[in-house]
Amino acid sequence: MRSRTFLSLSALVTLLVAGLTGGTAEAAPATFTHPGVLVSRPQLDFVRAQVQANAQPWKTAYDQMNASSYASLTRTPRPRAVVECGPYSNPNNGCTDERQDALAAYTLALRWYISRDTRYAEKAISIMDAWSATIRDHTNSNAPLQSGWAGSTWPRAAEIIRYTYTGWPNAGRFATMLRDVYLPEVAGGSSSNGNWELTMTEAALGIAVFLEDRAAYDRAVAKFRARLPAYVYVAADGDLPVPPPVGGVDTPAEIIGFWHDQSTFVDGLSQETCRDFTHTGYGLSSISHIAEISRIQGQDLYPEVAERLRHGLGFHAKYQLGTAVPGWLCGGGLTLGLGPITEVGFNGLRNRMGIPMTNTQTLTERQRPAGTNNLFVAWETLTHANNPN
Repeated sequence: MRSRTFLSLSALVTLLVAGLTGGTAEAAPATFTHPGVLVSRPQLDFVRAQVQANAQPWKTAYDQMNASSYASLTRTPRPRAVVECGPYSNPNNGCTDERQDALAAYTLALRWYISRDTRYAEKAISIMDAWSATIRDHTNSNAPLQSGWAGSTWPRAAEIIRYTYTGWPNAGRFATMLRDVYLPEVAGGSSSNGNWELTMTEAALGIAVFLEDRAAYDRAVAKFRARLPAYVYVAADGDLPVPPPVGGVDTPAEIIGFWHDQSTFVDGLSQETCRDFTHTGYGLSSISHIAEISRIQGQDLYPEVAERLRHGLGFHAKYQLGTAVPGWLCGGGLTLGLGPITEVGFNGLRNRMGIPMTNTQTLTERQRPAGTNNLFVAWETLTHANNPN
């Protein structure tokens, strides 16, 4: 009983800290900023200027993006009325097609903005229109996660096109798609591994910005604030991590089991560290993306999440770089593969807030130009490397 009471107090402390760092029950801006999902107009202008000046690492990152299949003008979208995704996308009935078409729309939108070649804007529109005219539902066990991956990417593309290009007659239909098909799948959260709920929450937040839906925005931020302390541990949490907000995991044995049988906890450890770094990277990426969206919208969750995010990135970067794994950590063995996920958080914490992040900086610079994980992360060296805006 003492452990359960202690953990409840820890969760309460987390909420109090949120209040002290600017968190409020209602977080949505009175006026939304557009484009405002992961990238803003000042950020895009900075990137465009760097590319035009052949400055590095942006020019190499831009060339990398343009060489990808996602930037092609000959891409044929493959929409489905029902996308069915089982565990690990098995069955895969439209799952890969949907994710890749969303990434293509975002890639083409970026290429439009930087090049000002209208062919790329029109191609992005054709892909978004094809899906908004067709899709009606997601089914099977991975429907929420699939909706989170695609639903995180679609609004990035849509924001750039809607607010920097003249002429998208079906923008309203696309908004209806986001509201009716994606938002119901992601807004309810998840009791599964934390990367699910964090990615779903990222999608819900981006959709809320595009729809200018203040209530949906507030719900997404509230879910994020509840889940983050249950995903990245810091010593202030106490002897055990904060339990997840849903799912009935609250006894010490249940918490250790949920953390993949890890029983020693240190700053930056993730709920999925002992599962593998790839899924952990998904969660850390969405944490960074949510903070970045909030900052663009004038709220700025970075100060609130800084301690967990900096430790989370730094802890995993250290081992990704080759540090020997101690016996107390995941039985002495780690499954690496963090992915191209550090640029946004590193820029937000190190470059904007001045927080030293030696391991994260080394890994970030070593991985440049960061490409795509083919799910919901793409071209973040281009968009966020040393971006002051």
